[in-house]
Amino acid sequence: MKDEESGNRLGSYLRARRELVTPAQAGLPPGGNRRVPGLRREEVALLAGVSPDYYLRLERGRDRNPSPQVLESLARVLQLDDIERTYLLGLAAARPRAPRRKRPEHVPARVHELLAHLQIPAFVEGRAFDVLASNPMAVALSPRLRPGQNRLRSLLLDPEEQAFHQDWTKATADFIAALRTTIGDDIDNPRFVELVGELALSSQRFRTLWARHDVRSLDGGTATVHHPVVGELRLHRDKLPIDDVILVVYYPDKDSDSDEKLRLLAALSHTESAGTAHDRPADDPRPKTP
Repeated sequence: MKDEESGNRLGSYLRARRELVTPAQAGLPPGGNRRVPGLRREEVALLAGVSPDYYLRLERGRDRNPSPQVLESLARVLQLDDIERTYLLGLAAARPRAPRRKRPEHVPARVHELLAHLQIPAFVEGRAFDVLASNPMAVALSPRLRPGQNRLRSLLLDPEEQAFHQDWTKATADFIAALRTTIGDDIDNPRFVELVGELALSSQRFRTLWARHDVRSLDGGTATVHHPVVGELRLHRDKLPIDDVILVVYYPDKDSDSDEKLRLLAALSHTESAGTAHDRPADDPRPKTP
């Protein structure tokens, strides 16, 4: 988190976002011999109604208390959506805090019971997309949904997970933007620092998207995935907050082709589990499937 460590998160965000807005998008003539990919600082200042010197101070972290009116003007010029605008306002309001100790995320016992009863893929994730618990259907859908895995790391670094997603490009963009949203001003959280540092070293895709400072929510939605056994599945996703963790469920449209394939996957998973149980040693304390 190099930009966060510098203490100038607001300036880093403004710089990243203005580089993504073209002169044409801002209603300006393109001009010639431009040295920046997006808007110049003075162009942002002009369109936002502030002085170039003041905007320069904002980007360089010399003024960290812009008024809400100035931020609203900058959000308009930078063409931020509601989530991005809220994020910008939060950056200006953030204040330094004492470092936090790493606290393990806890899955309530009742959630483990719920997972055991659900007949659709379901798992529990932490704020950094760590898989904390999952049911057999989730693992049957993707082995990367076993506890101990990290969904973003798998998405970026595991070839099987990359092939699993029909639109890997969109999935990576959504996940990385959601991670930045989740982090917010919690930049000293050891788990976030660890994960961002690891991915920044190991993934060019992560470095490119992280530098854009995109923010968005990753809640409900629909995804198409390619399962190696049952083929293409179109599944809806819902995220349900429970205490400090998130319950994630995937489910198809009722009586759809994906519904039939998911039932087949469940049957295959049950057969495989039964076979494994029968193959256990006689002194294995776990019950065998009759």
